[in-house]
Amino acid sequence: MMLVSAKEMLTKAKAGKYAVGQFNINNLEWTKSILQTAQELQSPVILGVSEGAGKYMCGYKTIVGMVKGMMEEMNITVPVALHLDHGSYEGAKACINAGFSSIMFDGSHLPIEENIAKTTELVNACGVLGLSLEAEVGSIGGEEDGVVGAGECADPEECKAVADLGVTMLAAGIGNIHGKYPDNWAGLSFETLDAIQAKTGDMPLVLHGGTGIPEDMIKKAISLGVAKINVNTECQLSFQEATRKYIEEGKDLQGKGFDPRKLLAPGAEAIKATVKEKMELFGSVGKA
Repeated sequence: MMLVSAKEMLTKAKAGKYAVGQFNINNLEWTKSILQTAQELQSPVILGVSEGAGKYMCGYKTIVGMVKGMMEEMNITVPVALHLDHGSYEGAKACINAGFSSIMFDGSHLPIEENIAKTTELVNACGVLGLSLEAEVGSIGGEEDGVVGAGECADPEECKAVADLGVTMLAAGIGNIHGKYPDNWAGLSFETLDAIQAKTGDMPLVLHGGTGIPEDMIKKAISLGVAKINVNTECQLSFQEATRKYIEEGKDLQGKGFDPRKLLAPGAEAIKATVKEKMELFGSVGKA
């Protein structure tokens, strides 16, 4: 199975009232855990890569090579999209050239006219190559690779203007936040989400900041057109906790340090558990 555009999997998800999970990858262990879980559960999956993670992993071409090689060696047969997460215009072009199968251009922090102009250019490029393209209107709260938002709600008319450009999927701010949600969080604005779906029709909608949103809100968001949900922080937290426990147990090599393969194994297993829980919640199990 080769890398695929996210278009078909998300079109099916919206029609079937479930969501495909995007799980961000940061190293080999994370990637392996997510792919293994998707294959085991027969779930389509989107591997998200932030620009920061791209730099950490030696560049986008390295990531494409790693993911393709792992899919072949592990005999992954479920649909897998490799997706740039919150990309700049320059980052989007770099990932197109590197061989990603899906791109996100985050122009939400730009004036709407500039967001539309740059998104239009990328719609044309991705269309020629058969790649899926995600656009964003209304900044998502929190911080993601330098893009900071306060959890604002997008303007449904602006969402329609961007959706009409021919993007594959649309991320719209509905009060969601990257990272942990504060105790005084007001929750998702379903009124805004409903209005956006009314303006954008069959287009799959994207919910960023999937960590910490109550299950009932997740399910309601899916019922109102969300077909892709992003999860990163929860994987980071589970990986951190499992690794911390392993270190505290002191299982090094008789004072010579930890075997890195054994050190990272508990975190990798924790990510598998997190991904499985989310795929079951999103309803994507068995939908490959």
